[in-house]
Amino acid sequence: MTVFTRRARRGGAALTGLAVVALTAVACGGGSGQSADDGKLKVVATTNVWASVARAVGGQDVDVESIIDDPAADPHSYESSPQDAAKLSEADLVLLNGGGYDEFAEKILGAGGEKPTVQAFEGEHEHGDHAAEEHGSEPAEEHGAEHAGEAHGHEGHHHDHSVNEHVWYDLHVVRETADRVADELGELQPEKAQAFHDGAARFGEQIGGLEGRVQQISATEHGKKVIVTEPVAHYLVEAAGLTDITPQSFVNSVEDGNDPSAASVAEIQNAVNSKQAAAVIYNPQTESPVTESVREGAEQNRTPVVEMTETLPQDQDYVRWMDGQISALQTALTGQV
Repeated sequence: MTVFTRRARRGGAALTGLAVVALTAVACGGGSGQSADDGKLKVVATTNVWASVARAVGGQDVDVESIIDDPAADPHSYESSPQDAAKLSEADLVLLNGGGYDEFAEKILGAGGEKPTVQAFEGEHEHGDHAAEEHGSEPAEEHGAEHAGEAHGHEGHHHDHSVNEHVWYDLHVVRETADRVADELGELQPEKAQAFHDGAARFGEQIGGLEGRVQQISATEHGKKVIVTEPVAHYLVEAAGLTDITPQSFVNSVEDGNDPSAASVAEIQNAVNSKQAAAVIYNPQTESPVTESVREGAEQNRTPVVEMTETLPQDQDYVRWMDGQISALQTALTGQV
């Protein structure tokens, strides 16, 4: 199975000097850390996915803004701006993905001093223990040991392929992150702490419903093979009990922003043309001529293509978005397309 990988940042971790200056200037002005005049706490999330989670928890008592919200953009290659630094510096609470995904924000915050922050990605060791307990899979550290030679044996690769930062596809992590957001908001406004925890509880119930649907897929479609053009939905694929047959070298190259080798492209095209996979999971936000060719091959061979993205479409919240993606996956696997 294709396992944990991380994309090279291709400039996304870069922090311009102007952004540092902007953050420092705002911080020195003494305006950060204060709630708005209407009493609402200001929450800034690095992506609209985590912004939606914060809104679900805080409701009408928070003002939530996201930095990356373009459904057509690739967040991996995002470059920060002075405006981003200003947003982060003025926030009462910052919600990060972590795991190197939004490193630009970590650097901005590091330049401007301490600020209440929730980071969804807390380290693969903790996630690995959870994964083994919840899904019956081996711990991530054992996975990493098994694939260490493969992941680091590719010439020219200098990135850590032992983790997957797309933790918003891990429903357990999303539920835990919502609870931690409620804790932090409650610390900032103790008089509203119960309302924040109630919001997290309601959101948790919705996530529980999504988890039930994923478990249903695992019960009925367990072991079915899929191909991914980029492992954005790795944790969802794992939880659904599916087998990812994408060549590891192909995934590593796409994650690093490189062109996959001719051999790995031929391998994945052969898998598509011979209809080895029940579905192809396609990330349109990391699209390239190579991934487009994989999609075209799947469509020509009547293999269902399921789009799974990095950020929310406009006018959708996290639960509605994830529910739609789970539905699309289930439909594809059951051959109802």
